Amino acid sequence: MSAPLIDAALVRRLVAAQFPAWAGLPVEPVLPGGNDNRTFRLGEGLSVRLPSHERYAAQAAKEQRWLPVLAPWLPLPIPAPAALGRPGEGFPWPWSVNRWLEGETARRSRPADWVTFARDLAGFLTALQAVDAGEGPAAGPHSFWRGGPLSTYDRQTREAIATLGDAIDGRTATAIWEAALAATWAGPPVWVHGDIAAGNLLVREGALSAVIDFGCCAVGDPACDLVIAWTLFEGAGPAAFRDAMAVDEATWARARGWALWKALILMAAGRHGEEAEPVLGALVAEA
Repeated sequence: MSAPLIDAALVRRLVAAQFPAWAGLPVEPVLPGGNDNRTFRLGEGLSVRLPSHERYAAQAAKEQRWLPVLAPWLPLPIPAPAALGRPGEGFPWPWSVNRWLEGETARRSRPADWVTFARDLAGFLTALQAVDAGEGPAAGPHSFWRGGPLSTYDRQTREAIATLGDAIDGRTATAIWEAALAATWAGPPVWVHGDIAAGNLLVREGALSAVIDFGCCAVGDPACDLVIAWTLFEGAGPAAFRDAMAVDEATWARARGWALWKALILMAAGRHGEEAEPVLGALVAEA
């Protein structure tokens, strides 16, 4: 099932029907819009988040359940649920209302110092991994297998390498991928955010101020949360991040695998090549 048109008018109808106390608040889209969910600002202090497709529909309830559990243990703000919306007004899935978090995404606002930013993010992820994961949701389709085994995407990755052909260094890409597959995870499951990316890191006054979008959170292998080392940081940032995370070679190899998979599938699909190609180039150069 595909989603209906998700716009401010739909948000106003949903809010008025289900949360009339907020019906008079202005609604503005948050741009640029996300892929998995569409976000709107509701008044000064709230945000509305609606899944863009059925495959993301389970994320609202998961965030409502687990974000309040995680928040007290983390050194930076994360979204605080205010309400869980029901299907209605022609919209077929659950949706959420969260407290608004100030800041611009790291995609739009450059950090003042990459080393400090990298260390602050590492501190956040280290704290997240330390939260009791005993009852957390195991990696699976709800997290798009973030926290799960890389082998889930083995066929897709090899097909992307074949599709790209001479446009990439396929031999090195395959070697990176196979090394990642061989570096299996043997530790206890830990909490993972699942989508640590520039669009989910908020910046205020040049510093990391909050982490948003926990739709892919799960418990499992933490390697997927390290991909940011190749997709965002500049200068000494990647080295500072790796040092602060203090991960072993096997975990770093799996992180390379996650970064490689995403870059390859985007390039093979002809999407975001201007972002994916430098990532692939950095991975190949590192190999």
